[in-house]
Amino acid sequence: MNDIIETSKNRSVRLKKILISLTVLAILFSLTAVKAYGAELSVEGLLAGESSDTVKIIVLMTLIAIVPTLLLMMTCFGRIIIVLSFLRNALGLQQTPPNQILVGLALAITFFVMSPVLTEINEVALQPYNAGTINTQQFLDLAVVPIKEWMLMQTTTTDVDLFKSLAIQAGQTGIENVSPADLPMTVVIPAFIISELKRAFLIGFLLFIPFLIIDMIVSSVLMSMGMMMLPPVMISMPFKLMLFVVVDGWGLLVKTLIMTYN
Repeated sequence: MNDIIETSKNRSVRLKKILISLTVLAILFSLTAVKAYGAELSVEGLLAGESSDTVKIIVLMTLIAIVPTLLLMMTCFGRIIIVLSFLRNALGLQQTPPNQILVGLALAITFFVMSPVLTEINEVALQPYNAGTINTQQFLDLAVVPIKEWMLMQTTTTDVDLFKSLAIQAGQTGIENVSPADLPMTVVIPAFIISELKRAFLIGFLLFIPFLIIDMIVSSVLMSMGMMMLPPVMISMPFKLMLFVVVDGWGLLVKTLIMTYN
């Protein structure tokens, strides 16, 4: 027993050393990349909003780190992946389709739905920023406008008023009589997430109804035949799959999800 404990301790120590080494290597690589660009980081330049190669590198690395969070909070990915998970549970399938397939499908639908917003951000913010006509602060101010407009289109007025009142109670001033378009992102983002969750659960409830009816019919038939030892799932699952394929379930579901954003 002592040997096992010592072995586990040695493994944990080695793992910590490896993680520390990787962290140091990542820091050194970042510093080397910044130095290779030949740019010096200037605090005065950052405060003045000047655009430099070092600032672009920092912004790019920061965006790469927070892209998964932005994808969940500010796009339609959350609603789509929740609905797809509801569908898998309604069919009675545990790992089919696998999570990788569902995430890939959700990403494809997300990029399809968000393509007009991304195109507008590219035209009004990214291209001028790359051309050097605007600085980093102006880029962020211009880029947030299309995504905020899109998020407000998908957010109910009740949720916006809820988080607006909560922000006022928390001591945030200057938002009492402003329009939704002028609200800060700290109010718009949670209101958008709550609205997405509500719609995702409503769609999931509607998805469950036809498959629940099939389960009830199969269970009643098995009970009437005295086959109580046979799990109803084994009989109902082929019927649910057949129904889903016959009605072109994937096409209908994807079309419905996309149309909910139009």
